[in-house]
Amino acid sequence: MERFGLSPLIRFTLLSLYLALVLPLPLLAPPSLRLPMAAGLVLGLVLVVGLLSEQVETDMTGIQVRYPVWIRWLLRRGWSMPWSDIRALVPVGTSQGGTVYYLKAKDLRHQLLPQRIERFDRFLQLLQNNSDVSTAGIGRLTPPWTYQVLAVLSGLMLITEVLTAIWRVSATMG
Repeated sequence: MERFGLSPLIRFTLLSLYLALVLPLPLLAPPSLRLPMAAGLVLGLVLVVGLLSEQVETDMTGIQVRYPVWIRWLLRRGWSMPWSDIRALVPVGTSQGGTVYYLKAKDLRHQLLPQRIERFDRFLQLLQNNSDVSTAGIGRLTPPWTYQVLAVLSGLMLITEVLTAIWRVSATMG
């Protein structure tokens, strides 16, 4: 069995963006709302980490997409498909100009091909070797540079927020 998680670059970028957007909220809230805002921030962080923990598992029988046990009770999405049921890869254009692919099963069910996972090339190799579909020409949904730029911008936002918080604390103490 092989397990594929979300690409570390994508996971880091989305976690950084979440923190950059919500970390200032408890500090900006009125004093009576700071504790509830901080609690909401922590609960939101747990949910975001859970959403970013989706796993793709492959074995001799097929593909399974699911969440880890600790969050599976809440995020009940997931699917599985035996290799022998996979009939085709169906490309669908996105509004942003990219292409997503759906695995088409013999019962005409369609499941979204995971394109944001680590070791994507290895996953495609397993898909092609275990089914009768060609994965030639299939690439990641978005190029890595888009997440790299977003990660840098999120990092700059976090640094700015930390420096601003330090400046505010030092201004009130001095």
